[in-house]
Amino acid sequence: MTAQTTAQAPLSYYRASRQVDLAPAAPLRGEVKADVCVIGGGVTGCSAALHLAERGYRVVLLEAGEIGHGASGRSGGQILPGFGTEMPVIDKAVGRDAARRLWAMSCEAVRLTQTLIETHAIPCDLRWGYVHAAVKPRHLSAMREHADYMARTFDYHGEQWLDREALAAHVRTPRYLGGLYDAGGGHLHPLNYTLGLARAAQDAGAELHPGSRALDVIQGDRPRVVTAAGEVRCDAVVVAGNAYLGNLVPALTGRIMRVANYIIATETLGETRAASLLPTDAAVSDANFVLDYYRLSADRRLLYGGEVSYTGREPRGLDRRMRDKMQALFPALRGVGIDYRWGGDVGITLNRAPDLGRIGHNLYYAQGYSGHGMALAGLAGQILAEAIGGQFERFDDFAAIRHRHFPGGERWRVPLLALATTFYRLRDRL
Repeated sequence: MTAQTTAQAPLSYYRASRQVDLAPAAPLRGEVKADVCVIGGGVTGCSAALHLAERGYRVVLLEAGEIGHGASGRSGGQILPGFGTEMPVIDKAVGRDAARRLWAMSCEAVRLTQTLIETHAIPCDLRWGYVHAAVKPRHLSAMREHADYMARTFDYHGEQWLDREALAAHVRTPRYLGGLYDAGGGHLHPLNYTLGLARAAQDAGAELHPGSRALDVIQGDRPRVVTAAGEVRCDAVVVAGNAYLGNLVPALTGRIMRVANYIIATETLGETRAASLLPTDAAVSDANFVLDYYRLSADRRLLYGGEVSYTGREPRGLDRRMRDKMQALFPALRGVGIDYRWGGDVGITLNRAPDLGRIGHNLYYAQGYSGHGMALAGLAGQILAEAIGGQFERFDDFAAIRHRHFPGGERWRVPLLALATTFYRLRDRL
């Protein structure tokens, strides 16, 4: 592809490099019956549909757009152990024993991702290695304390301390002071992974209906999920709309916030230039609160993500700001073309911990992964399937994490969160 400016760029590199096709699937028409209706065609929904179908349930999945339309098909593609919040927050919320179980499940989520990819032959360019990079001196001390705490409290020894010289083996930039390397983290092509889960769910017998927005969920002993042209009557509902759920389930409104995030993809760099930036092909994110993250694609582009918007409006000067930050990290990329730029919404919770739960006796939900959804969402789908099948132990550990609504109500919660984020942006610069 000829190098382009971001103003000319196609929307998504992931769409342009899609490798997985699904069996023909049409929007829902008329009334159908199912054991479980899954709402949402991202990683959570597709994983739930797959694991439920493998258990013998008749599953109907509804997706408002295309499968993988939301964050699952647009994210940075990092698969990491842990959560969007630090483990001391989890520890305080649920107690030490439950926190240890939750941490172990987060590590299992990464292994499950690999197993699903291998079992279902999903071509999603899985690579291993993750660097958490220190930008400020205070990040260095915080990282050392974090690694010691994880080893002491959770017996996790996967994080290797890197001083500036050792860091250069993974990331070639003068901007970082050091960091942590975790061989247990990695990255993949998120859209192909999501589509691969959807294809596996179809192969297991699940019915997928893209272009079928759920307009109403009528609860009861035999719930009904209504679309513009049809209706699903079922025994249980899985709500996996996350940031795109809207007000479909009023009890969940206000428990998560939509946050827009953006990624640019350079022109193809070639093996030599790509290796001069990221020699070990690791995924990277910095330690700022409003963080930047990046990785190499299989065809050796730099995919660089960052910038957030809570208002639904694209930040002013987005293209220039992202290009400037990328080139400040890697001066060798000055003048390199940007072939793609896209964005999408993720769901965050107030405490940045994932929100899994049940409303009534037969409506289950999972949402609010807060930037850690690529691995956790696959596990959440499996855990929801377990719970519907009567195995609640792992589900109950997640459901024990208490979640509060964002303050400010419908009118003020977005401005208040934007104001708080402005404070942290300023702190990142100090």
